[in-house]
Amino acid sequence: MESKNTKIITQSLLFTPGPTPTPEYIRYAMAQPTLHHRTSEFESVFANVREKLQTLLGMKEVLMIASSGTGAMEACVESFSSKKILTINSGKFGERFGQIGRAKGLEVIEIINEWDTPASVDMVQEQLEKHKDIECICMQICESAGGLSHPYKEIFEYVKSVNDNIIVIADGITAIGVQHVDTTNIDLLIGGSQKAFMLPPGLAFIGLSDRAINLIESNSKGYYFNLSKELKNQRKNTTAYTAATSIIIGLKGYFDMIQHFNMCIEDIYEYTALIANATKKSLESIGLHIYPKVSANSMSVVDSMYAKDIISVLKKQYSINIAGGQDRLKGKIFRINHMGYIPLHEISFVLNAIELSLDILNVRKFDSVANMVFFENLNCQALKKLGV
Repeated sequence: MESKNTKIITQSLLFTPGPTPTPEYIRYAMAQPTLHHRTSEFESVFANVREKLQTLLGMKEVLMIASSGTGAMEACVESFSSKKILTINSGKFGERFGQIGRAKGLEVIEIINEWDTPASVDMVQEQLEKHKDIECICMQICESAGGLSHPYKEIFEYVKSVNDNIIVIADGITAIGVQHVDTTNIDLLIGGSQKAFMLPPGLAFIGLSDRAINLIESNSKGYYFNLSKELKNQRKNTTAYTAATSIIIGLKGYFDMIQHFNMCIEDIYEYTALIANATKKSLESIGLHIYPKVSANSMSVVDSMYAKDIISVLKKQYSINIAGGQDRLKGKIFRINHMGYIPLHEISFVLNAIELSLDILNVRKFDSVANMVFFENLNCQALKKLGV
């Protein structure tokens, strides 16, 4: 019998850029009886996921850690620097790299931009010429605080051309599973479970280059975030400490789901790019402005004096959860997720609701333009090829 205090939780449509919705296929995988992390059954799952992650990341080795992405950021900074790092701060998460460095007692050289502005090779060149003893450069591929895309390939190629010994740490948390990431000049590539993999938060992973492997094998540092110890264990398909068993099983479910629907990861990259472009065109068609100067495919971010009100109307009237801004952007932007595999009808519903919200707020009359422009900007031949 239900208690009088029992609350009925209604399911809202989740369109925040992490955590993202977990599809039924993956939920079912995680609902199976829990495996003990020191058994051959779990080691088999771990081996399967590890191999597929290595292929996806295009890295020599990969580590899985029971933590958020911030834990992986800290592990990388702690393991690969002892005195000075260069960080790119174009948002909340670039700022975090600097905060981690200072917490570790490192000297932090920080390139600070507005949160809509990407870094450039010239900015990095200026700092490397001033500071010859920089050990690491830490940068997001996509900065999710403002939906910004950095020119990471050009910057990392320049860094390695100047000094191949500088360790390149790339936060790919909102890029991996969204787009192909060129790892040619990346030593450590950080990812997380709660974004494009559509899993609950709690699993971080780190792709390692040959140089990174050699460094951690010869320089064991830290306790829980001891990457040398983890690498030794994970090569045996186990972990140094308790593994995030259910999430790793869910990650296997993610890869199984792609195979089950006769897809490959490149199909998801193409689909995500299509819907991201069409969504941005749709939002612009109803008078909204895309915030970042260079926009990532992982999300659409709008700056508007009505941002806070739009978020509120979407939640109350249409049971849609989208994300607002943080810190200096609080109340000034809203963010719509494109990570994972999102059905077209759900994106269409959200765009229609945003246009209806503008009518409710007396900003513009509803005339169905948002949906019309969204579908006009989808490549139907490409969608047909993808089986959509």
